[in-house]
Amino acid sequence: MEFAGGTTRIVCITMDNTANMIRAASVNNWTRLHCFGHRLHLSIENAMKDPRLDRAVGLCKRLVSTFSYSWKRKREFLAAQKNMLKLPEHSLKTECPTRWRSRQAMIERVIEQQKAIAHDMDVLEAINKSLHPLVKFTDALSGQKYVSVSFVKPVLHLFNSSILKVKDDDTDLSRAIKCKILEYLNGKYSDPHIQALLDMASTVHPCFKMRYYAEDNKTSIQARLKAEMQTVAMIVIKKEVTPPEPAQENTENAEAGCASKKKMSLGSYFKTAEQALPTNNQEPSVACELQSYLQSCNLDSEGDPLKWWKENEKVYPRLSKVAKKYLCIPATSSPSERAFSTAGNVVTCLRSSLKPDQVDRLVFLAKNL
Repeated sequence: MEFAGGTTRIVCITMDNTANMIRAASVNNWTRLHCFGHRLHLSIENAMKDPRLDRAVGLCKRLVSTFSYSWKRKREFLAAQKNMLKLPEHSLKTECPTRWRSRQAMIERVIEQQKAIAHDMDVLEAINKSLHPLVKFTDALSGQKYVSVSFVKPVLHLFNSSILKVKDDDTDLSRAIKCKILEYLNGKYSDPHIQALLDMASTVHPCFKMRYYAEDNKTSIQARLKAEMQTVAMIVIKKEVTPPEPAQENTENAEAGCASKKKMSLGSYFKTAEQALPTNNQEPSVACELQSYLQSCNLDSEGDPLKWWKENEKVYPRLSKVAKKYLCIPATSSPSERAFSTAGNVVTCLRSSLKPDQVDRLVFLAKNL
């Protein structure tokens, strides 16, 4: 496995539960973040392990299969939609086992057409009521053109506080589904290393900062941020102190003896003095920079955090570099899976002799044009 910038710059690997990926992260001592979409899918599958749900979903599948493959039943179904019941002329949807959203879409369509189909609706309504609010979160966290990892902790908080919170009017089945999903997600994201990563990512998001943390955890999070900011400051100082390589002289000017010597300005002396400041002066400035950021106005929830950091990079020079480190992590592995799907469309049976470099170029063009 080769990386353009080397493995030392890897902050985190977003992956699913495949054994080879887990083994690779363990061997290379990389921090791995569970794909939120994959975890949500597994939590829903775990919540669906109920005999009542299995029976209702199984009947729903057979109904959809009957109306999909029998042209007579399909004709009767369309006639009932148009003439008798005045229902929307929508066809039924089939479930894909690896996509929980397809199951929810199938159930939602059956409920919509329930007057044209004789079926037990109470179980399907409980499933649809519990799963329908989660669809939009999965789609939003699977994006690749915007920041997503900093939303994982707020989304989990939203699930626990409102979206999947048990309500008084919920049926026993709806309560069981919600509790099982929350129990699975909270358990899988309770790992201290994952929590530390999500804490840092949410803190450097100018919309959230330290909104979703308990008071006793804020001190430790600020201490970790200060440590990383001091590390960044030390790296910057080393780069600035290192003398630049002497530039090659222009041979023509050297032969003519007319090379002009650049005159140093008065400000250059102060710049040199600033670079020579001792490193022990970084701690108070780091603390001041962090407090200034935490006390600043929050970004709008629909604002772009990357644009905000670009505009405030000079105001928070150390913290902006920490933000770049964490905000680039994807919350799900969907972007890489899309790239693999694109590669599968490029390397077909008729194009199986393509060289690896050529495949890389074609996939890059397919994803960026």
